[in-house]
Amino acid sequence: MGVQARSDYYIGHPAMDSLSTLLQFFGIAVLAMAVVEAFVLKFAARRNYDWRASLATLGVLAGRAVTEAIPVALAMPGAFWLYEHRLLEPAKFGAWAYLILFLGLEFVYYWWHRISHRSRWFWVNHAVHHTPNELNLVAAVRVGWTARLMATYVVFLPLVWIGFKPEAVFAAYGLNLAYQFWIHTEWMPRLGWLEGILNTPSAHRVHHASNPEYLDCNYGGVLVIFDRMFGSYRAEQPSIPIRYGLVTPLHSYNPIKIALHQCLPLLRDLGSARSLREVAGYLFGPPGWKPDGSGMTTENLRRSLLRAASNRDHPRDPLAEALPDALVDAAPNLTHSR
Repeated sequence: MGVQARSDYYIGHPAMDSLSTLLQFFGIAVLAMAVVEAFVLKFAARRNYDWRASLATLGVLAGRAVTEAIPVALAMPGAFWLYEHRLLEPAKFGAWAYLILFLGLEFVYYWWHRISHRSRWFWVNHAVHHTPNELNLVAAVRVGWTARLMATYVVFLPLVWIGFKPEAVFAAYGLNLAYQFWIHTEWMPRLGWLEGILNTPSAHRVHHASNPEYLDCNYGGVLVIFDRMFGSYRAEQPSIPIRYGLVTPLHSYNPIKIALHQCLPLLRDLGSARSLREVAGYLFGPPGWKPDGSGMTTENLRRSLLRAASNRDHPRDPLAEALPDALVDAAPNLTHSR
């Protein structure tokens, strides 16, 4: 059996068919578990449950299914050319190729996820996943429509250049996302020594928080070891109740508005740009970026809230005035953040 045949055996097309079938069954199981959770929370635990938000999420998911038909060649431009000029033959490592792909995918996913929060081009798609104002299992499948259209998967190209087929990279990415389904929940407690190693429900609750002390952290997929290595890990603090959703909450049950709510503001900002620098800033700068530095970026939110907390007797600056009251109330806790 030649190298290419072994490569197909380990991470090639035959496995893709079986994996695709497995993921389809998993998708059905996901919806079933989400329904069970909804009924338990509503009727057994007597907690509020936003049924309309869940139905809106299913509408968003239906739209995402349509965009999944966009071919890999467009979603990850240059992938097949890079694979033809790959550096290694992972099949030579035998079954270790799976571990290499898992760790490689986890590392690249970390940076892709981090960029998705720190670059507006990527945030346009990823913000959709952060629109739910409650965290539950069905919220896990509220995902954007534009990832493939905007070629955001180019971040995964290094894995292809190393030697993994584009289809294998997407399969590994799909399994990574499948793991993350169960961590979208409020009711599961912290998991002891696993915290700080695995991406747990507690760690992911922090990731979905819009509290300023929690913004932009815990980017890992299955693991949070890269968060710890690169300084983006935050543990859930019992003294700081989590507020879910966007900094400026989106209150809509319209799947189209949810999926595309970032697009019109981006186009509006691009239309106001007066230089190439401003165009680049609006496209690739952090969400909230403005040319004069006054935008609602994570850094500015924290600075404004610190100023508001330090002296509430003085008028707040315009940025602080634009913030939701829940974030202003959280300001005193910022003095204890890292």
